[in-house]
Amino acid sequence: ILIHPDNKLQILCRSKNGVLVQAFSEDNGNTWGPLTKTDLPNPSSGTDAVTLKNGMHVLVYNPIARGRNKLNVAISKDGIKWSDAAILENQDRGEFSYPAVIQAKDGKIHVTYTYNRRNIKHTVLEMVKTEL
Repeated sequence: ILIHPDNKLQILCRSKNGVLVQAFSEDNGNTWGPLTKTDLPNPSSGTDAVTLKNGMHVLVYNPIARGRNKLNVAISKDGIKWSDAAILENQDRGEFSYPAVIQAKDGKIHVTYTYNRRNIKHTVLEMVKTEL
């Protein structure tokens, strides 16, 4: 769940439509609007997102409509327009799935995900100042 100003929340979910879907709450999660399609391709695989201390949003997802052989990190100011910030995996074969992302007290971003459903990878990212 992404946190926006004025008690607004956003969820990003996988779907069977080849893209991520989203919904918004204007009352701190008491009620939610309808799910709508995003422009983010996704093969109905799990994602994770977090709002950083600086208000930016980070999303870890498989950025393709089929397969899980690619895994990216995207960033956004508003939760609507996303820009790829890092490529975690880009393989011809394999499966990288079920990501989890947090921001630690030191500001670094920690990402974990499964590798071929047998192993877990851990990556640490450091945000650099960027203009979106």
